[in-house]
Amino acid sequence: MAKKYDLLVLGTGPGGYVAAIRASQLGLKVAVVEKESLGGICLNWGCIPTKALLKSANVFEYISHAQDYGISVKDAAVDFDGMVKRSRDVANGMSKGVQFLMKKNKIDVVMGFGKLKPGKKLEVTAEDGKTETYEADHIIVATGGRSRELPSMPIDGKKIIGYRKAMVLEKQPEKMVIVGSGAIGVEFAYFYNTIGVDVTVVEFMPRIVPVEDEEVSKALERNFKKAGIKIMTNSEVTKVDTKGKGCKVTVKTSKGEEILDSDIVLSAVGVATNLEGIGLEEVGVATDKGKVLVDDYYKTNIPGVYAIGDIVHGPALAHVASAEGIICVEKIAGQHVQPLDYNNIPGCTYCSPEIASVGYTEAQAKEAGYEIKVGKFPFSASGKASAAGAKDGFVKVIFDAKYGEWLGAHMIGANVTEMIAEVVASRKLETTGHEIIKSVHPHPTMSEAVMEAAAAAYDEVIHI
Repeated sequence: MAKKYDLLVLGTGPGGYVAAIRASQLGLKVAVVEKESLGGICLNWGCIPTKALLKSANVFEYISHAQDYGISVKDAAVDFDGMVKRSRDVANGMSKGVQFLMKKNKIDVVMGFGKLKPGKKLEVTAEDGKTETYEADHIIVATGGRSRELPSMPIDGKKIIGYRKAMVLEKQPEKMVIVGSGAIGVEFAYFYNTIGVDVTVVEFMPRIVPVEDEEVSKALERNFKKAGIKIMTNSEVTKVDTKGKGCKVTVKTSKGEEILDSDIVLSAVGVATNLEGIGLEEVGVATDKGKVLVDDYYKTNIPGVYAIGDIVHGPALAHVASAEGIICVEKIAGQHVQPLDYNNIPGCTYCSPEIASVGYTEAQAKEAGYEIKVGKFPFSASGKASAAGAKDGFVKVIFDAKYGEWLGAHMIGANVTEMIAEVVASRKLETTGHEIIKSVHPHPTMSEAVMEAAAAAYDEVIHI
């Protein structure tokens, strides 16, 4: 007899484990199935360990510029192995935290590779090859994603690597080519450049961080070039020759072909979904272009089967997966829930300077037909930013001129990933520009720049 649950969750990333905990809180009997480590890619190989590496780079950068703060530091050096070890220790600690949460919420953990079977069943194959079948009224598939591979540069894990390997290289390379300038690409570009690696970023689109507002892209490119990172936009890697000691990377540019020498090529060209071998075809779950098709509450076309996170349409972000998981189980539990507003999802990039954004870019707002008011406040005019020695960047806000609706916000600078939540909450509450201007912000803080940018949109700014 198959073991019976109210809910089975396949995958324990920030979508799966959060859905499981919320379901348990709502009184459901829950089990999770995980093939590798609790916490999934985010906790073990993504969001958390990368931020630990970036913090190490950040600290080294501070030490390197200690003289700017009136402090003399001698003989500071990068301990690459020590940075990697710290990152792994942080990730392992977080994974243990998820194990604790599973116990606390009385969720059964089944280790092994799960496969959907007809009749709301999951067949789980353990590492030793033994299989066991589990049954549930509801099954959530949350299998996440992995590094996407380009045919021109298949990942071999040695010279052409994905983000996982980039976190645990055996030794620090001298030269690195990073293909793709989304969040993963620019975060690793910042990390490796800061610790002394010669970094080149190759981007197919006309500008780096192409999903961001154009002014933010330009500001980051200026900053990266100043730091010594080579940027190649409108460029494509057509071939990587790995036969010699390093790599010879052929890049097609608007001016012709260029060959770059590199020790390592990091493929950061996006995420591929983990849909293979999990029984979707067998059960009849509908997919399209590598994504599972779901409704507003994450139901698939097969009753009792749901999908959340990277494997459904929407941004492949940890906080999106968590929100989807909560909405999904609350709907299963019969609660009154609202669909997720995908236009109010913050995006954060943790290079230096940081980037944070939500809602429409200026170009998108115009394309959508809005008449807009745009306000911008540079951190060079911020007292806190000057005191902190972090004057790079700005806050840019976009309002609908007719009703004052907050259409979007785009920030680049120190700590802006901590500031964007104010905008998300304000947009959720349908706050207008004038209400932000009249909300007293503490001084001196970086967050004052949000109020000042809103004031700039309405010609009321004080400090510029």
